[in-house]
Amino acid sequence: MKRRDARQAVFALIFDKSFNPETTCKEILKNAIDCEHIEGYDNDPYVERVFFGVYDRVDELDAEINEASQNWDSDRISRVSRAILRLALYEIRYEDDIPTKISVNEAIELAKTYDDEKAFSFVNGVLGRLGTDFDD
Repeated sequence: MKRRDARQAVFALIFDKSFNPETTCKEILKNAIDCEHIEGYDNDPYVERVFFGVYDRVDELDAEINEASQNWDSDRISRVSRAILRLALYEIRYEDDIPTKISVNEAIELAKTYDDEKAFSFVNGVLGRLGTDFDD
């Protein structure tokens, strides 16, 4: 599975989890594999590692997002943008093999594709405000 496809899969899983907070990540991943029949979904280590990693650190990620979103509590951010921000910030903080610029650009593309027309600039702004802490 190409990294872009894997990233979209993780985005979809994070988004799904936002509607099913009581369902475990393992169950959501299993349901996605069983129901969606996405080839390679269950064989890509990135998908499971990042999806589970986001939810291992979701409170920490949300705290950073809340701080950087300037008066926008994460509950007011659309579920789509929140899922994108969680994914991008997780990649930036914990996936050392992914350059920050790639994570930010992919987040913007996801926002352009899956959220409303203003979302990509919001996502870019939040990630930009967090950017002073980025290593690369």
